[in-house]
Amino acid sequence: MFDYVEALDACSRGDREALKRLYDVEAARLVSVAQRIVRRRELAEDIVHDAFVQIWTKAGSFDPELGSARGWIYTIVRNRALNAVRDGGRLDLMDPATLAAFTDRSAVIDDAFVQLDSSSRLRRCLEGMEQEKRDSVLLSYVAGCSHGEIAGVLGVPLGTAKSWVRRGLTALKDCMS
Repeated sequence: MFDYVEALDACSRGDREALKRLYDVEAARLVSVAQRIVRRRELAEDIVHDAFVQIWTKAGSFDPELGSARGWIYTIVRNRALNAVRDGGRLDLMDPATLAAFTDRSAVIDDAFVQLDSSSRLRRCLEGMEQEKRDSVLLSYVAGCSHGEIAGVLGVPLGTAKSWVRRGLTALKDCMS
């Protein structure tokens, strides 16, 4: 059975071998935890790497009276992953292969727009919208993309994609009424 408290104590004394043993025991599971939060393997691996740097530098601050050593390590990874999502800006929520599949969806929304009757009110309203808002609304309602998927397809931050959809729908509602 691995002794996490002993490993953290050894890390606090500068024992690199203890950090390596800790990494060997937990890294794969920690990457899985981070990946469930950030949804990208390479980002999860970066988070775990950064977490182990923090574990190395802060091991002396671990207090067994406040909780388990293993729980402390998992909390560091979880918090770093959540911070990456919050602060991610242009965080792609899908892997590149999945994003490539959305080029087909982009063609679908273009086709759907072109197929609208040129005299229809919907087409006139969509034509009057800014391109990014129109694309966001069409990706959402024609291709069925989530906000995160729209952000990935358009290469913008998640908040921007949400704003474009919301503003696009407001403009569409105003135009249609």
